[in-house]
Amino acid sequence: MEFAHKSVLLEETIDNLNIKPDGIYVDGTLGGAGHSEQIVKRLGEGGRLIGIDQDEDAIAAASKRLEPYGDKVTIVRDNYQNFRRILDELNIQKVDGILLDLGVSSYQLDNADRGFTYRVDAPLDMRMDNRQTKTAKDIVNDYSEAELFRILKDYGEERYAKSIAYHICKYRENKVIETTEELNDIIRGSIPAKARNGQGHPSKQTFQAIRIELNRELDVLRDSIDGMIASLNPGGRLCIITFHSLEDRIVKLAFRKNENPCICPPNFPVCTCGRKPLGKVITRKPIIPGERELEENSRSKSSKLRVFEAI
Repeated sequence: MEFAHKSVLLEETIDNLNIKPDGIYVDGTLGGAGHSEQIVKRLGEGGRLIGIDQDEDAIAAASKRLEPYGDKVTIVRDNYQNFRRILDELNIQKVDGILLDLGVSSYQLDNADRGFTYRVDAPLDMRMDNRQTKTAKDIVNDYSEAELFRILKDYGEERYAKSIAYHICKYRENKVIETTEELNDIIRGSIPAKARNGQGHPSKQTFQAIRIELNRELDVLRDSIDGMIASLNPGGRLCIITFHSLEDRIVKLAFRKNENPCICPPNFPVCTCGRKPLGKVITRKPIIPGERELEENSRSKSSKLRVFEAI
């Protein structure tokens, strides 16, 4: 299956990276290299792009797509949380821009074998990196009812988290849950019939929660932003595209904290904590897709772009 993925907010992201021909840029979620190709096209002789992705198929597709750009491109199979180590190994101290396009690619959703989608019956997998041994099947079958409730409530914002967690545990008393369709059936049976009508697919939030837990998506994001901002040259920008409110809130709060890190009480006449701003938030409100993009790519619907500039 071809690695096909339509890059979301492509023009807006490239514009906001303020690409310099001799700059160094990091795409921490390389995917099919849609954003990266547009970055490297704008680089001159001294410019460089470092692409990072943990997905084996993404690495293969991006390597092929970016092959014409030769030495301007370095591709690393890893999680973007390790970007600082990767830059150190490449003897790069600071960069001029970093991009994160979070969430699941179209390829991952459409490839049934990956087990990300609730629309096709497949083994429960959901790994973004197949070198990882733990899968969604392990979470569904091994987590306690309390742990399942926590992730469904916190990561899926699922209204019926308690009922779904209970019914998962009840079902697995007799049989191991192995496929996406089995999990779908359990979820359907856990939600009142009224709530299943006209509210989108009943499994959407549960699958999101399990995927986030398995791949530690929110923890990785939360732990990476400060270091990325610290790794920017003056004027360098960090652009992050999110796809749900949990990610967006993490980005929003981290950007705000780096713009105004002072922890002195509000009534202090002068700052005594010594914490200095590391930059400024460029997007007071997130950039969202226009009507044309929404028509051409329905998966862009929930996307939001936030931008931070280092000083």
